[in-house]
Amino acid sequence: MTRFVRPAALLLVAAVTLVLPATLDDSALAVYILLGLAAIVTAGVSLLMGYAGQVSLGQGAFYAIGAYTAALLSLGGVPPLVGLLAAPVAAAVFALVIGTPLLRLRGHHLAFATLAMQLILLSLAGQLEFTGGDIGLQAIPQFSLGSFEASGAAAYAYMTWAGLAVVMLITHNVISSRPGRALRALATSETAAASSGIPVGRYKLVVFALSATFAGLAGGIYCFYTGYVAPGSFPVLISIQYIVMAVVGGLGTIWGAVVGATAITLLVQGLDRLASLPGMPTYAPSVLSYAVYALVLIVVVLFMPRGLVPALSRRPDRRPRR
Repeated sequence: MTRFVRPAALLLVAAVTLVLPATLDDSALAVYILLGLAAIVTAGVSLLMGYAGQVSLGQGAFYAIGAYTAALLSLGGVPPLVGLLAAPVAAAVFALVIGTPLLRLRGHHLAFATLAMQLILLSLAGQLEFTGGDIGLQAIPQFSLGSFEASGAAAYAYMTWAGLAVVMLITHNVISSRPGRALRALATSETAAASSGIPVGRYKLVVFALSATFAGLAGGIYCFYTGYVAPGSFPVLISIQYIVMAVVGGLGTIWGAVVGATAITLLVQGLDRLASLPGMPTYAPSVLSYAVYALVLIVVVLFMPRGLVPALSRRPDRRPRR
């Protein structure tokens, strides 16, 4: 039955994904696109934390690098497709450069170092002239390919979810490959993996760069969709959000990124509407966001420590108890 149920479920998900952009209004489409972009970044975070055992609080920095790369190239007259392809490459190269020294750190030391990296990057983007300073880059051209121009939100929705499909396919192939088995050994014990001949440092760096590649791709799509990028578009909270999504969905699972991004995005949208009700204080949105992230993490860690996807897919034990 599993051989038939899984393909049927995939076809159903694909059909719903293709139909939704044609049925949603502009405000719902914006949420749909941002949800897909968050899932792309979260897939890299899930891979990084679930297999390499590294906690990064700086995924927003790679997201920003992808967005700024695509924006600068497009504003410079480079075809948008080239800018979109260059976005993940620039993020990966940056991850390889900074990951070489940073990945010598572990635990909270690495988390704080990646957080500092994002703060430094955003500070530089706010000061440099070619990045537009605090005002940012505006009037970014629409994405186009030949005679096709993505002028509507529906086109960016299809582009976003096509990117997510590619990311999930890459993740599936990585996990199913021989390096994927080495990564699973690495996630279990770095010492045991190293004693088995696995180059731990090299694998950690590759996964770090791969997660940055996913974030850079999402950033490239984001810049064309919004037509505007600035340091304020990539706050520290967004990196925390990706970690919460990965943990809630299930670390090291392919569908965990989609489920976690969906759950947290819809929850945040509902809280934003609640905070905008008459009589609510001006600080309500930020307070509710931080409070919800904390509560969701506490609930998941206590009752579903492996995340939603492993908890929902776990088969009940039907063996008779003695």
